[in-house]
Amino acid sequence: MEKGMHAHLTNTVNIAVIWGLIILFIWQPGTAHDGAVAGAQLFVHALLPYLLPYIILTQWLLKMPVRTQKVSKWRRYIKAYVLGSFGGFPVGAVTVTEMMKNGELSRHQSSLLLAACHAPGPMFIIGFVGTELFGNVSAGWKLLTAIHIANILFFLVALLLLLRTNDTAIQPIQPLKKDGGIPLLDAIKESSTIIILVATTVIFFSSLGTVLSTIGTAAFSVDTGIAKTFALSFLEMTSGVKSATDHFYGLAIFPFLIAAIISLNGLSIHMQVFIIAKTCNIPMLPYVIGRIWSVILVPIIFFLIL
Repeated sequence: MEKGMHAHLTNTVNIAVIWGLIILFIWQPGTAHDGAVAGAQLFVHALLPYLLPYIILTQWLLKMPVRTQKVSKWRRYIKAYVLGSFGGFPVGAVTVTEMMKNGELSRHQSSLLLAACHAPGPMFIIGFVGTELFGNVSAGWKLLTAIHIANILFFLVALLLLLRTNDTAIQPIQPLKKDGGIPLLDAIKESSTIIILVATTVIFFSSLGTVLSTIGTAAFSVDTGIAKTFALSFLEMTSGVKSATDHFYGLAIFPFLIAAIISLNGLSIHMQVFIIAKTCNIPMLPYVIGRIWSVILVPIIFFLIL
């Protein structure tokens, strides 16, 4: 009875939120359109060129046949970290779930590694953030270093917890691949699904953030730059970074604001990770703790090394 009432309440809230958003978009059609266009342009310019090649290569490697019994768990953990943390969002989630499907990781191991193997790609940080936003490749490298120092520290904590796990009973949770399959074609197929997911969330949350920031500015007399940057950073990281550059570039706080926004990730990326992890029912609590860890630690480390 109580479970049914909870489900009914959840469904009612979801319907109310959906209709509220529909009304917002109808009320502000031009603003919603501008936000969607900005999100699409950012996806094509800042994400697709940096993300797609690595996703295909990572998927290609993960589609290769593996023999989990002959690979030590340390090598599997390191494999997950290297592929996941250097591939960009949401490659970490893709890597961990694929390894779990292949029987390389247990559900408990996957939940901890999902939190640790999560970072923006080097091409994005150095190429887009460093070169185009900071105007300084060295600053991009330092931000990337700060992110990975925080990640590696979390990874080491995760490894201490993983020492207690027993993976002798791990079994694949997906059918074995047919002989004669072509891993590269399978990788391209899987990558296209991921890219569509990323594009959809980026465009939707960019549009939503633009609408909410416009309404918030009009209703509460908040500075447009602050409102837009806050809303977009909370909802969509790439749009938040772009807005912060438009409104705060040149200020002393600017590089650390960018570091904080990238560490926060935004609801768009969290949604991507949640959707991917849910295919294997991976617990999300360690991931949430890992994001709080990064938001606190990355700007501090970046400040110390900048």
